Amino acid sequence: MRIRIAALIVVLLTPGVALSAELTADAINKAELRASTENRATLVKTQALLDRAGFSPGEIDGRSGDNFRKALNAFAQARGLGDGGLSEQVWRELTAMSSDPVVVEHTLSDKDVAGPFLDKVPTKLDDMKGLQSLGYGSAREKIAEQFHVSEDLLAALNPGKKFDRAGETILVVKGGGDQPRTKAARLEVDKSAQTLRAFDKDGKLIGFFPITAGSAEKPAPNGELKVRSVAQNPNYRYNPDYEFKGVRSKEPFIIAPGPNNPVGLVWIGLPGEGYGIHGTPEPSKVGKTDSHGCIRLTNWDALRLATMIAKGTPVSMLGDDKAKTKTKAERRR
Repeated sequence: MRIRIAALIVVLLTPGVALSAELTADAINKAELRASTENRATLVKTQALLDRAGFSPGEIDGRSGDNFRKALNAFAQARGLGDGGLSEQVWRELTAMSSDPVVVEHTLSDKDVAGPFLDKVPTKLDDMKGLQSLGYGSAREKIAEQFHVSEDLLAALNPGKKFDRAGETILVVKGGGDQPRTKAARLEVDKSAQTLRAFDKDGKLIGFFPITAGSAEKPAPNGELKVRSVAQNPNYRYNPDYEFKGVRSKEPFIIAPGPNNPVGLVWIGLPGEGYGIHGTPEPSKVGKTDSHGCIRLTNWDALRLATMIAKGTPVSMLGDDKAKTKTKAERRR
């Protein structure tokens, strides 16, 4: 029986490293594509390489989730390699693009560990309005966002370390940190697929991001729009006309800037009251929860996108919030 290799479910193994082995720099940096089952070291490496290529997997966590699969398929399609997952061809393309180590040593600076940090990060808008800033809850959270990784992965790479002392050397993932050289001529938001694509003037895909877009209760807008404003480190103004569930206040109020602000570190304004593309204080939930009509990205993806666009950049809003909600429900069954 003839079997097409591209159609196989690929097995990820690191030579000489057992599946239960610790996540070490050596295991991740030397990870290769082999033929049997999934290996977390190879997943970390693949996610980091996708991030470097401009195809964001969202939070780098070494898990084979929806955001990772979306980025992987988008990368493969952009290079004419189909959408069959992590094939040998896709692996060759990714690894050929960058030979720098994925996991490197990083010495914590005074800036890395500088607060102030919140003893408890509030989750309700009413509890945020009196604070002077919505900073990080810990140095670990700050460093994880800086390197695009989950806090769990950062901790797994550095067992026993607390990340709060300047001069300490830790292991970090070196994903996509460079500023894009090409400006986006237009953006395409697919609310059904929960993705955002950026294209240059020639129609080439130059950026791919997983998103959370709207909800059945409050859908994101439709049609052809244009960016109205781009702001970094914005404050957030709550309008009681929004009638968000769980908000007690009947008067407008302002929430101070910060990475744990409801719109994170970036606000890209769109036409309509309260609609925009923005960051989020909870990167692990991108693509997994609903929003109040806006388009959410991780803070680092929102920062990257902000450097690619300007006031007036066209935004095509495609798809259906209800279709997205149905798909999520089907995945839970």
